[in-house]
Amino acid sequence: MIVFPAIDLKAGQVVRLAEGDMSRATVYGDDPAAQAMLFAEAGSQYLHVVDLDGAFAGEAVNRAAVEGILKVFPGHVQLGGGIRNSIAVDGWFDLGVARVVIGTAALKDPEFVKDMARAYPGGIVVAVDARDGMVATEGWAEVSNVSIADMARRFEDAGVASILFTDVGRDGLLKGCNIDATLDLARATRLPVIASGGVKGIDDIRMLKIHESDGIEGVITGRALFEGRLDLAAAIAVAEA
Repeated sequence: MIVFPAIDLKAGQVVRLAEGDMSRATVYGDDPAAQAMLFAEAGSQYLHVVDLDGAFAGEAVNRAAVEGILKVFPGHVQLGGGIRNSIAVDGWFDLGVARVVIGTAALKDPEFVKDMARAYPGGIVVAVDARDGMVATEGWAEVSNVSIADMARRFEDAGVASILFTDVGRDGLLKGCNIDATLDLARATRLPVIASGGVKGIDDIRMLKIHESDGIEGVITGRALFEGRLDLAAAIAVAEA
């Protein structure tokens, strides 16, 4: 199982939001590249980066910060936030991003996602962000009438790498990962699932690891790391055991 430490970018700074609310951002640093290096030094070979401004704008806003991260991080960088057309996808892969995360466009233009999955085998992750079991879009500002399981099933034969599931109601709140909902989704689709939202400590990692065989590919954690509630090296050790 993979642990993805998260770097969320807002105005070039490293932040975490509460429940996806841009007005409830906590700043943890102003040097994203330096933060990426700290994660690498703790043993991480994977990194999850989100252009939060881009998620709302529908286009890259924190490109310079992402470029800085890519220059120094020696592992695989997974990037999401406002990636809604082929030019954006091509541009990020050309820069060296390992996987691109597509959310809003996956709901509104599934054929685009399928085209990108064919063009970049194993390189596209579909973000399924949910409020009360329904898919949220536009930087989580809108909620659709599509269930998370139905959304995931649309892409089972499309060649996407995995599904990134976030419980928006827990994200950034340290309430604990929604293990049950994550497992329900993993069992409802043939695609691997990455858990996200609310990780508060090592117990979340242990619980997800127990269910790795159900289709849990990895887990994303941010605030718990920044606030010292989760040790990254320890989390990686549990996940890779």
